[in-house]
Parts: sequence; C-alpha cells; structure tokens
Amino acid sequence: MPRTAREKSESGIYHIMLRGINQQNIFEDEEDNKKFIDILERYKTEIDYKIYAYCLMGNHVHLLVKEGKEELSNTMKRIGTAYVYWYNWQYGRKGHLFQDRYKSEAVENDRYFLTVLRYIHQNPIKAGLVKDIETYEWSSYKEYIGEKGIVDTDFVLSMWDTDRDKSIQSFIVFNAEISTDECLEVTEVRKTISDKEIKELVMDKYHLILASLQNQPQKTQAEVLKYLKELDGTSLRQISRLTGFTVNKIYRS
Repeated sequence: MPRTAREKSESGIYHIMLRGINQQNIFEDEEDNKKFIDILERYKTEIDYKIYAYCLMGNHVHLLVKEGKEELSNTMKRIGTAYVYWYNWQYGRKGHLFQDRYKSEAVENDRYFLTVLRYIHQNPIKAGLVKDIETYEWSSYKEYIGEKGIVDTDFVLSMWDTDRDKSIQSFIVFNAEISTDECLEVTEVRKTISDKEIKELVMDKYHLILASLQNQPQKTQAEVLKYLKELDGTSLRQISRLTGFTVNKIYRS
C-alpha cells in the first residue's frame, strides 16, 4: 500500500512524534535521554532549525519544531540515524529502533501552536509519570522557567508579554490548565512497573529471590530474563539493576 504524502506546513512548524518499534523503550536511562538531546542540539546548530518544545517519554518522543535549511524529512532522518547508531552500539543490538516513519502534523496558527506546546509538556502527567510538570526532567518545560538548554523560548514567551517575568508566569498558568487536547495521540503508552512488583512476580512464578539469579543454572537464568523482558513496563536497565547482569547479556538472552 503506497504511503501518503505528508502534509506540508506553510509556517514551517510541525508537531513530530517518534515511537519505539513494537512499543519498545528507546530510552533506557539518563544517558540515553542526554544523548538524544545532544543530537538534537548538534543538528540544530548545523541545520538551523528551531525547537519550541520536546518531551522524551521512554518509548516515544514529541517535538515541536520549525524547519531549518533543509526539508524536515532529511533532518529527522539525520536525527533518527544518529541516535539509532549510538543506541545499537550502546546495547550491542542491530536493526530498527523506531516504529515506521515519524508522525507529523502541520501547525499553522498560534492557537494550535500553543495547544501542541501544552500537550507536549503535559504528556508525563497524562501518562502518570509525575504529578507536576516541573518535576519531569526530560521535557522543555524547565527551559521556559529558567534553565538554559536547546529550546528557542523567546518566540513562545513573546506571545504573552514583552516583560519576560510576566510572560513566564503566564506560561506556567497556561501549562497548568487542565486540558483534553489530543495531538498525534499515542494510543497505547507503555506503563512502568516497580522494583517491588518485579521481585514479587519472580518469587510467585519461580520461587526464587531475584537478587540470587546469578547463582542459578544458566537455563533458569535465561528463562527468568526472558520473562522479565516480556513484562509490560520493564526496561533493560531496571532488570540489570535488579539482577546484576549486564544490559548486553540481558538483551541477548
């Protein structure tokens, strides 16, 4: 079935979503998040695109950007290729990481621009990861309230007031408003599972303490690791921390 052409934005501004293949996590720990942001910054300098908002969400990413010196599709290919190359090297894996092509929608007016901006910043709350936007580490929200980073905050803040302090307060109020906005909605957000729940599940199923797994026969090790990887909500880093096995061993088991 042929792919449909992407909608072209007259403003050059797009809301973009990248998601992991088969709901797979694309960020296992802080280092992965930092690396993706570093890649965004590198190509921002090279291609001169604008970043107005971002949120890294474990198994997907939201971006609000304005096209730079090249077509958006080329820019996204650069970003995706650079991150997948690093991720595969980091975890000793091969193959695709992202689900199909990135999704995108044109953003043509200020009203929808702000709708998308708020939607992106509220993603962690809607996914149940945090209760307050400002406590989520991997979104652009913190850059708007004072922390320096990769986002072009002046463009957004100028929409409220010429006085920056007043504008920041208006920004905070706007992002705190309860909304039911749906923009490139992820139909299935991968849930998280606590260390305690994982330990209890292993005890119930295999009658062993997870921390003792390294002392078990290889067959048992492989069976338990496979089970843990298939649990909805676990990550390789989390399994590594609980079992003492390396991420590469867990991935290959």
